Amino acid sequence: MRILIWHVHGSWTTAFVQGPHTYLVPVIPDRGPDGLGRARTWDWPDSVIEVPPERLRDEHIDLVIVQRPHEVALVDQWLGRRPPIVYLEHNAPDGDVPDTRHPAADLPGVTLVHVTHFNRLMWDAGPTETTVIEHGIVDPGHRWTGELERAAVVVNEPIRRGRTTGTDLLPEFARAAPLDVFGMRTEGLAEHIGVAPDRCRTQDVPQSDLHSELARRRVYVHPVRWTSLGLSLLEAMHLGMPVVALATTEVTEAVPPGAGVVSNRIDVLTDAVRDFLADPLHARTVGDGARAAAMSRYGLSRFLDDWERLLKEVTR
Repeated sequence: MRILIWHVHGSWTTAFVQGPHTYLVPVIPDRGPDGLGRARTWDWPDSVIEVPPERLRDEHIDLVIVQRPHEVALVDQWLGRRPPIVYLEHNAPDGDVPDTRHPAADLPGVTLVHVTHFNRLMWDAGPTETTVIEHGIVDPGHRWTGELERAAVVVNEPIRRGRTTGTDLLPEFARAAPLDVFGMRTEGLAEHIGVAPDRCRTQDVPQSDLHSELARRRVYVHPVRWTSLGLSLLEAMHLGMPVVALATTEVTEAVPPGAGVVSNRIDVLTDAVRDFLADPLHARTVGDGARAAAMSRYGLSRFLDDWERLLKEVTR
């Protein structure tokens, strides 16, 4: 198939474009949000082709995947027609939960796909046909060494996003272990949360280096209160890292017993971080369990098979 899809979520798209199709990605001169083109920090195959909007009317397109409400209008404007549309929702609802109405709820002929069962449960999709295709991860390999007695956190814009991403919880975790926080716009985080700079170091490393950097840390901490299931958590599990996470949204499904410590009690979570720092063998054993769980549920082949079935069904 020839599939039109905007470059919105780099990690998710990296897994999706490993399939057997041709993927047309809009590109505009300034590479703004509606035309980022091919990823520059992820490894995408040659089957991902950049196409300027003015050329899309002349392209054969079997199916469109939209990920933001305004993309439906872009389909009408840029294509002048509507091929079959799948609306992919990455996020949990943000607003009057659980009564938040999904933008695709009243779009005729659209199939809505959620990435977690929690998100499907929380969004009000009305009569729109809805399904779930859980995440798939391009396996980075078992890289964990845990040589650095520090905890890793991955979050973008923690200062702006605040309680949503658990930024206010970081001082508690910083007392249990020195933190290395990776992500965009993390500058000034230690000062913002009132901890010493060495207890909360920040850096925005290229995607190609992130997995190796994470794997050197003893434990992965996921303090997020309210968001969809973070791909960074699943990637850390694939790396063989033990994980410590809040028991919110889909995390309790993703991290089974033996793969990490999941709780809504901060004392339980910080004690777990201390235990992993103090006992590398325990950390390795739990990390092996995390990798096995992630490979079993969030493997790339299962993900691509699920999408293949849906794509065939929608275009049949």
